[in-house]
Amino acid sequence: MTFPAQRVAVIGVGIMGSAIARRLLECGHAVCVFDLDTAKVAALVQQGAQAAASAAEAGGSADFVITSLNSAAVVERALFGDTGVAAASPVDSRRLLIDMSSIDPSSTRRLAQMLRERTGMGFVDAPLSGGAPKALVGQLTVMAGGSEDDVARARAVMDSLCANYTRMGESGAGQTTKLVNQLLCAIGFQAVAEAVRLAEAGGVDATKLHTALAGGRADSQILREFGPKMAARDFTPTGRIDNMLKDLEAVQAFAQAERLPLPLAGAVSELHRAFVAAGLGAEDTAAMMRQFNGYARD
Repeated sequence: MTFPAQRVAVIGVGIMGSAIARRLLECGHAVCVFDLDTAKVAALVQQGAQAAASAAEAGGSADFVITSLNSAAVVERALFGDTGVAAASPVDSRRLLIDMSSIDPSSTRRLAQMLRERTGMGFVDAPLSGGAPKALVGQLTVMAGGSEDDVARARAVMDSLCANYTRMGESGAGQTTKLVNQLLCAIGFQAVAEAVRLAEAGGVDATKLHTALAGGRADSQILREFGPKMAARDFTPTGRIDNMLKDLEAVQAFAQAERLPLPLAGAVSELHRAFVAAGLGAEDTAAMMRQFNGYARD
C-alpha cells in the first residue's frame, strides 16, 4: 500500500521512535530525526532519514512532528526548551504535533494548551500498543485524544503506522486509554509468566501453551506473543520493564486522585518495582521470568 508523502519530524528515536521512523521511511515519507544519542540518528540516516541538530531544527520544516519520549518532563523540554519545537515554530495552525509517548493525561492537556497558545499548532496525544514489532509493519493500535479535526488530520501519518486508530475524546483521552491498556498488559504479562512457570514445574512443554489454549477463554495476544518468548527465556528487547513501571505509577497516581480501589494495579506495580530494584529495569518484559530464580541473570 502506498501513502501520500508527508514531511514528518520524529523526535526521540529509541526502540519505538526508530521503528516509527523506519516505517515512515518505508512508506515514502520525508523523515527528519533528532535524538541526543547520535548513533541512533546515524543508523536512521543510513536508511534515508535526514538528521537534525535539535528538536527545533527537526520540527521547523515539518508538517507533522512526532514525539516518542520517556516522560512528560522530556516531552516538555523537547517542545519548549531553548532548542525545542516551539522555538522555531511560526504561528501556523496547519502544523500538527503527534505525541506518541506514554505520559499522564493532565500533563498532556497542559502541554497541548501551551503549544496551541505559543505556536497555533494542533496537538494529538497518540499513545500506542503493539511495540516496535507492530510499528515496523504498520499494525499499531493507537488511542488518540484531541479535537476531531486534529485527530482526523493525523491520519495522514497514522495510516502508515496503524491497523487500529481510534479517537477516544478530547486532549488527554488517548493517554487515559493508554493507562487502561497498560494496566491490562501488566497484569497479563505477570499472569503469563506465572502460567509458564506452572507448566514447567508440572513437566509440560510451556512453548506449546499458546497453541493448546488457542480459541479458549485463556487465549490472548499476550499469551500468543510472550508465552513462547518467556518459555524460551528470549529476552530480545521489545519494551522495557522500567517504562512499564512508569506507566503503572501513572495508573496509581490517577487512581489515588480519584480514590479508586485498584488492588491488582497495586500488586503488579510492586512486582515491577522489585524488578527495577533488582537491576532489570532496562530489560525486556520477558525478563520477568527471572523472578523465579531470584532475579539471577544466568
